[in-house]
Amino acid sequence: MKYRTFTILHKDKKSKARVGLLKTKSGNIKTPFFMPVATKTSVKHISSENLESMNAQAIICNAFILSLRPGVEVIKKIGGISKFMSYRGIIFTDSGGFQMYSPSLYAGTKKDGIIFKNSYTGEKKFITPEMNMEIQFAFDSDVAMCLDSMPLLHESKESIEAAVKKTTLWAHRCKECHDSIQSHLPKEKKQLLFGIIQGGIHKDLREKSAKEITALDFDGFSIGGLALGEPKESEYSMIEIAKHYIPENKPCYLMGAGNPLELIEAIDRGVDIFDSRFPTKNARHGTIFTSSGFLRISNASFRKDFSPIDSECKCFVCKRYTRSYISYLLKDGEGVGFQLASYHNLYFLQQLMQRAQTAIAEGNFKNLRKEIFNSYKSKVKG
Repeated sequence: MKYRTFTILHKDKKSKARVGLLKTKSGNIKTPFFMPVATKTSVKHISSENLESMNAQAIICNAFILSLRPGVEVIKKIGGISKFMSYRGIIFTDSGGFQMYSPSLYAGTKKDGIIFKNSYTGEKKFITPEMNMEIQFAFDSDVAMCLDSMPLLHESKESIEAAVKKTTLWAHRCKECHDSIQSHLPKEKKQLLFGIIQGGIHKDLREKSAKEITALDFDGFSIGGLALGEPKESEYSMIEIAKHYIPENKPCYLMGAGNPLELIEAIDRGVDIFDSRFPTKNARHGTIFTSSGFLRISNASFRKDFSPIDSECKCFVCKRYTRSYISYLLKDGEGVGFQLASYHNLYFLQQLMQRAQTAIAEGNFKNLRKEIFNSYKSKVKG
């Protein structure tokens, strides 16, 4: 019997939403799912125990940044990222292409790779697709990402077109190298590799990239270069273009999306996997996810509010602490406040993904979509 990396378990009859099962060498995980971002093998203010208690079954780390510190040798010696951070879940690694958005890390690109700056030493480091595959394989992640050329949102169409060409070129090289590195391993023991579709918000470039990347037999396909501040209509349109070319039996990963409504809209269009710093970054700045929408808990109106963040939430934060307490901690910059707010937001998204899985399986996804839309269509409350 042929080994299947991804199996569709349920399909929604009124949308493209689906429930799937992604098989990795560390275990299986149901889609759709959301991954907290653990760039340096830690989610800000959240421990591995916290992740497991909220049932976050997958996270994503940044391979390039980890290659700078603590370094490939350290993580490889202990047996990979999972053992290094003592996390019993599925680990994705990003190539580092997103760091082209960071002036402190990005120095330029060439035809053969990306010139990064070592933020610790100031030295320049040239990374080729082959080097990147070797790094991610050494980190023993379950799913690796191709090295891609990540165009900035404001760049010209010509620049984005050049990025699409490099992304395709590097995808070929990543796949060839990755296949060679683990050619001796059985399918069920192999690290998976996802190709990344770029193209900005230009329909013709997004279509070109989708055609070229999906022509390669990757284990899954990522949609990159979105959720960066572009109009939501443009984002959803680009998702639909990419999904048109992504094979039905392959998982689809929208990189960088973490707004509850954005996640539901993407699931409606057939996306299976998500990651973003949005929930934790917003939590640290006092914007909390609730069943009735965003809550600006740092506002003065919550100073004497002794109710839980969300009476419908069952996380330990909502069971034990008040809005008043968390508001006070965040205003004073206390680390415990960052932890509690971040935990709640991540827990909320994990629950949202489970609700989506159930709704799709039971034929009620339309109702869930309507509920989230009504809660999150308006501005922040408080």
